[in-house]
Amino acid sequence: MTTQGRLEFDMPVQDPVGFDIGWEHARHALAPPPAFLGPDSALRQGWEAGQARCAKRTRAATPSVREWLRLRLRAWGEGREFEATQVTPAFLRQIEVGHCPVTREPLTQGLDQPGDACVDRVFDAAGYAAGNLAVLSAGASQAKAGRDLEGVRAQLQRMARGGLATLDGLSAAQWERVGTLVSFVTRLPHEEAAKLPLHVLPPPRLRLLNPVQGLQSLLTLQLAHPQWSLRLARIEALFEAMGLRQDYNLFIHTLIPRVIAAGVRDDALRLRWALEDAWSHEALNRRWQRLALRLDADASETLVGRMVARGLAPQGVQAQAGEPATEGWALERRGKAAAPVRGGGGGGARRAPQPRVAGRA
Repeated sequence: MTTQGRLEFDMPVQDPVGFDIGWEHARHALAPPPAFLGPDSALRQGWEAGQARCAKRTRAATPSVREWLRLRLRAWGEGREFEATQVTPAFLRQIEVGHCPVTREPLTQGLDQPGDACVDRVFDAAGYAAGNLAVLSAGASQAKAGRDLEGVRAQLQRMARGGLATLDGLSAAQWERVGTLVSFVTRLPHEEAAKLPLHVLPPPRLRLLNPVQGLQSLLTLQLAHPQWSLRLARIEALFEAMGLRQDYNLFIHTLIPRVIAAGVRDDALRLRWALEDAWSHEALNRRWQRLALRLDADASETLVGRMVARGLAPQGVQAQAGEPATEGWALERRGKAAAPVRGGGGGGARRAPQPRVAGRA
């Protein structure tokens, strides 16, 4: 329903996004943060209008609804694009995880601590959109800040030059995981993407824009399946059809012993970490590159498609290429909202005040 459809508002609404956020707060019987309720705030207008219309028909504010509204407030306050069609409370439930993929520490809720769960944009020059969001710890989100892949590499170089154990609260292994996460949502030449270790497996619903990383992730995740041996044999036939059976087997038979040696098959979380840690071994990366560099982006995408068609893709992994994969990301505006955000404590075209939230400001 449009903002106009919600209420015949006598005063023109200059900022329908802010109005809608206020309306949703009223519809769920939640008071917005006072910093957003200035006399000329569109959010306040929406909140008051929603209270008048929804006073006796409010909906329950579930944890996912509260997180959804916090995220919308953050995007509005930052002047960032928020893709509202797909990023819903249900979507936020789908991307929940129990441990931070960067620090591997258990995530907490509402403690105002570095371990609190925080929904973060992985590619900073894009908006709050499906495929670009992951749940990290607040500490990892703050350390990552606005860094792109080159920025993460610069952090690792600083650590190596200075012999540092940590930098901005993260170890070298944790920064490598940040780099892998960012690489997933950064379009790279095939030759560059093919040389990247898989230091972290894709979080739920994150979109892998480089086909070869999609293939890398799908192959690695086969070993998390109880019937991994049968599945890998079925995949072998796909590579054999491309004349790559030997290279495939060299890679797979380097990966398998690393995982078996970890002895964690009965623990899904630690098995996932063992799969990630296997990629720190030089031999595995060397044999992966030998295989991956004999492919190109189209061949990698074809193999991913065939694995998906045969039911060999783990649920939740989204390996997508092409323009539809980044629809709603506002890449042409580097993730900024289409129009200046209006709202906050006063009048005019001022930027909305920033709420205090876990993660980045």
